[in-house]
Amino acid sequence: MKYGAVIVAAGKGSRMHLGFNKVFADLKDGCSILEHSVQIFLSDPDCEQIVVVTDPGQYCKQLKLPECGRITLACGGSTRQESVCNGLEAMLCDIVMIHDGARPFLSSSSLSTLKQAMETEQAACLMVPCKDTIKVVKDGYIQETLPRETLMAAQTPQVFHTKDILACMHKAIAEGYTGTDDCSLVEKYSSIRIKAVMGDYANLKITTPEDLK
Repeated sequence: MKYGAVIVAAGKGSRMHLGFNKVFADLKDGCSILEHSVQIFLSDPDCEQIVVVTDPGQYCKQLKLPECGRITLACGGSTRQESVCNGLEAMLCDIVMIHDGARPFLSSSSLSTLKQAMETEQAACLMVPCKDTIKVVKDGYIQETLPRETLMAAQTPQVFHTKDILACMHKAIAEGYTGTDDCSLVEKYSSIRIKAVMGDYANLKITTPEDLK
């Protein structure tokens, strides 16, 4: 399955306390978080285009990725949703995977599973079962306990037909609605069923300094 990838890497990463965008921080091997995230898709011959949504100046200055005709740069927006929209507007492929630039540990097997799912589905999302008991809390008090067997944590990539997610994105922007992730826009503005694809707990999003350890 041929596809394109939008890698969202425009955030400030304030919880990392680095003073710069966390995706440009080095992992232990000397390559940055973003370099690892991009390389996952560069290594897949089925990925025909990679749109990196970030500060183009920082990207060109700090990344050591090879010159590649598959990589396109897009500027980040004031919100993640706006950044994704900017990336989608630059996407030329019919199917798009939207991936967090701060998830550098995506495995090739998870990528393959997603591609397999899209042979029969209209949309798919990597997910892992929740390990913890999840409770609804209001005003500092527990209201109820949700049944853990029905709960899963969403990861990225989340994959869609580009025209579908772009249409939902435009509707959300017109209404001033901000979703918690890209799937939430498809859930709200379309009748498309999103396939839950088993992910990997190692596919974590680097958010705090502890995650780099």
